[in-house]
This record gives sequence, structure tokens and C-alpha cells, in this order.
Amino acid sequence: MIMNNNVEKLTYKAAITELEVIIDEMDDMAIGVDELAEKVKRAAFLLQYCKDKLHSTESEVNEVLKIFDKESGEQQEIK
Repeated sequence: MIMNNNVEKLTYKAAITELEVIIDEMDDMAIGVDELAEKVKRAAFLLQYCKDKLHSTESEVNEVLKIFDKESGEQQEIK
């Protein structure tokens, strides 16, 4: 489990997997009071990372689609 906040090595899939583990531990009441605050902080970090990653990916896809639409429009004008 990745416990530091090193974003460089974190992937979306790893973040989701770690979040699922934390949620399962909370559901099973397997997290003690001593570690609860740290797990909640980590979960908050992971949620924000995933949210940012999704927004970033959406922006990148939209940019590619704009380029594709522009190129498609230019090809249609030539015909």
C-alpha cells in the first residue's frame, strides 16, 4: 500500500485500489482509533488525486477531440 503522498509514482488505478482497501477496512471496523485520522487523511488525498486526474484526462480528451473535429471540418470543406 502506498502510504506517502508521492504523486509522481501514483497511478489512478493504484489510488482507487488503495481507497477500496481503506473503505473495506473502515467497513470491517479493522482500523483502530490510533490510525483512523491518518487513514482518513490518506483517503482525502487519494480522492483529490483521482478527481484531479479525471479532470485532467477529460481536458486532454476534449483537446484531442477539438483537433479531430477541426481536421474533419477541413476535410469536408475540400470535398
